Amino acid sequence: MELKIEKWIYGGEGLGRMAPDETGRGKAVFVPFVLPGETAEVQITEEKPGFARAKLETITHPSPARVEPRCPYFYRCGGCQYQHADYARQLEWKRDILLETLQRTAKLTPEREIELHSGAPYEYRNRTRLKVRTAPEFAIGYHRFGTNELLPVTECPISSPLIQRAISATWAVGAKNSSEGLREIQFFANHADDKLLVEFYTDRSADPQSLKPLADALRAEVKEIVGVTVFPWSTAEDDEDRSPTISLKSAAGFTYGDGAVEYATGHGTFRVSAGSFFQTNRFLVDELVSTALRDVKGRTALDLYAGTGLFSVPLSHRFDRLFAVEASRFSYADLQHNAPRNVKPVQATTERYLENSGKKSGIDFVLLDPPRSGMGERTAQLLVKTQVPRITYVSCDPATLSRDLRVLSAGGYRLESAHLVDLFPQTFHMETVVHLVR
Repeated sequence: MELKIEKWIYGGEGLGRMAPDETGRGKAVFVPFVLPGETAEVQITEEKPGFARAKLETITHPSPARVEPRCPYFYRCGGCQYQHADYARQLEWKRDILLETLQRTAKLTPEREIELHSGAPYEYRNRTRLKVRTAPEFAIGYHRFGTNELLPVTECPISSPLIQRAISATWAVGAKNSSEGLREIQFFANHADDKLLVEFYTDRSADPQSLKPLADALRAEVKEIVGVTVFPWSTAEDDEDRSPTISLKSAAGFTYGDGAVEYATGHGTFRVSAGSFFQTNRFLVDELVSTALRDVKGRTALDLYAGTGLFSVPLSHRFDRLFAVEASRFSYADLQHNAPRNVKPVQATTERYLENSGKKSGIDFVLLDPPRSGMGERTAQLLVKTQVPRITYVSCDPATLSRDLRVLSAGGYRLESAHLVDLFPQTFHMETVVHLVR
């Protein structure tokens, strides 16, 4: 079947349409690895009453924006979706997706054009998490595109140079040392890309001591590794989710070496420990913070889903006092360490905090940076009840953002501006910052 690709949709696919049916409208067909404006020969792989999915066979009329992918695993690896597109056009098409999602789901249009913020399109990740296979031979990699099968990889061009070097070293030491029970490995590099935290995620029955030779060998091979922490494995797939990537029943983790690094930004220096969340684009951390905070100031502010305090620290210089709310005990411990004296860290879920303390008067500003699942209707309604005059919502999922904005809009908030901060080049993911006023 030949399809004309109309646009990208959120999730990484292109949309084309079959020939019109009796309703006069062709069924939507979703195809990976195509670009808007292209014509492609595709093969239908799944057909539902309202849509179909297809695999790409041949591009018959390519877009001028099509480029050669930098990664040798692209088209096979499930990690990236957009390496075949010129980066400038990636940004424009992502903006189109964001605007359409806001208009369709939230029924909102920003008062000004969505502003784009971007950095280097490769070697940007300071955190990379890979799957591990221990038999019949050691291998690390990502899920093969469209499957749960492991695709072994020896490089990852969107990861920092230090992380890429650590990936290569892991192959060498993994082949010589026992890795039984190891399920995943995560690398986190500091701001200068000269220090590295490593996290091992294991079967819950695994003995952390059994991985000490592997940890020692990896630290000997990569001198920049400051420590390796072993955690029981969980089902979380993406550090951006910020759902617990560590079993809540586990201890704090078993660490060989140091369990934390310092991450310096233009707005402060942060302790980030194994198990804590921190933004993953090493080139755009300062741009994200500056875009979110703009010129806000006042007496009292709330930082919800505060993490290790990335927004709390600069907010402390703009407000007399700040309440920083974080549920994860790992991130909360770092938040306590990083918080200035006028910041009150609170360990609680945002919903529980707003239920118990959200009616405090005199709140001038709220910043929230929830996980991919967003706030949810209940928490959004509680936030509306605070009647805070200004809200900045930082989101890594335009669909859940738009869902939450419907509640905030119904509660009297106006979408003043929206920014697309491209923390995840070469993928369909995007970071959005929206400014709301009453």
